[in-house]
Amino acid sequence: MQKKLSEFSLNEKGIIKAISGEGKIRRRLFDMGVTPGAEVTLRKKAPLGDPMEITIRGYELSLRKVEADLVIMEVTD
Repeated sequence: MQKKLSEFSLNEKGIIKAISGEGKIRRRLFDMGVTPGAEVTLRKKAPLGDPMEITIRGYELSLRKVEADLVIMEVTD
Protein backbone atom coordinates (compact mmCIF):
# COMPACT_ATOMS: atom_id res chain seq x y z
CA MET A 1 0.00 0.00 0.00
CA GLN A 2 1.37 3.41 -0.93
CA LYS A 3 0.87 6.64 0.98
CA LYS A 4 2.67 9.88 1.77
CA LEU A 5 5.16 10.01 4.61
CA SER A 6 3.07 12.77 6.20
CA GLU A 7 0.21 10.24 6.59
CA PHE A 8 2.28 7.71 8.57
CA SER A 9 1.43 6.76 12.17
CA LEU A 10 4.01 6.52 14.95
CA ASN A 11 6.47 3.62 14.50
CA GLU A 12 5.13 2.85 11.02
CA LYS A 13 7.81 1.72 8.56
CA GLY A 14 8.12 1.97 4.83
CA ILE A 15 10.37 2.17 1.79
CA ILE A 16 10.63 5.38 -0.21
CA LYS A 17 9.24 4.84 -3.72
CA ALA A 18 9.40 8.36 -5.16
CA ILE A 19 9.98 12.02 -4.36
CA SER A 20 7.54 14.43 -5.98
CA GLY A 21 8.07 18.14 -6.25
CA GLU A 22 10.75 20.11 -8.04
CA GLY A 23 13.60 22.49 -7.54
CA LYS A 24 15.22 23.40 -4.25
CA ILE A 25 12.98 21.36 -1.96
CA ARG A 26 13.52 18.17 -3.97
CA ARG A 27 17.27 18.76 -4.01
CA ARG A 28 17.27 19.40 -0.26
CA LEU A 29 15.51 16.07 0.41
CA PHE A 30 18.03 14.20 -1.76
CA ASP A 31 20.92 15.95 0.02
CA MET A 32 19.54 14.77 3.39
CA GLY A 33 19.47 11.15 2.19
CA VAL A 34 15.75 10.97 1.47
CA THR A 35 16.06 8.94 -1.73
CA PRO A 36 14.11 6.09 -3.35
CA GLY A 37 14.89 2.71 -1.78
CA ALA A 38 15.71 4.04 1.69
CA GLU A 39 13.86 2.52 4.66
CA VAL A 40 12.10 5.02 6.93
CA THR A 41 10.51 4.72 10.38
CA LEU A 42 8.36 7.51 11.81
CA ARG A 43 9.59 8.08 15.39
CA LYS A 44 7.88 11.24 16.65
CA LYS A 45 5.30 13.81 15.58
CA ALA A 46 4.73 17.24 17.08
CA PRO A 47 1.22 17.79 18.52
CA LEU A 48 0.01 19.47 15.32
CA GLY A 49 1.95 17.06 13.06
CA ASP A 50 4.70 19.51 12.14
CA PRO A 51 7.62 18.77 12.35
CA MET A 52 8.06 14.99 12.43
CA GLU A 53 11.13 12.93 13.28
CA ILE A 54 12.09 9.93 11.18
CA THR A 55 14.88 7.38 11.27
CA ILE A 56 16.56 6.98 7.89
CA ARG A 57 19.93 5.43 7.00
CA GLY A 58 20.82 5.05 10.70
CA TYR A 59 20.25 8.63 11.80
CA GLU A 60 17.38 10.81 13.08
CA LEU A 61 16.02 13.47 10.75
CA SER A 62 13.32 16.10 11.31
CA LEU A 63 11.08 17.02 8.38
CA ARG A 64 8.39 19.62 7.96
CA LYS A 65 4.95 18.41 6.89
CA VAL A 66 5.39 20.21 3.55
CA GLU A 67 8.52 18.11 2.89
CA ALA A 68 6.93 14.86 4.11
CA ASP A 69 3.99 15.44 1.71
CA LEU A 70 6.44 15.03 -1.19
CA VAL A 71 7.72 11.59 -0.11
CA ILE A 72 5.71 8.67 -1.56
CA MET A 73 6.16 5.52 0.55
CA GLU A 74 5.43 1.80 0.27
CA VAL A 75 4.26 0.62 3.71
CA THR A 76 6.05 -2.42 5.15
CA ASP A 77 5.24 -4.52 8.23
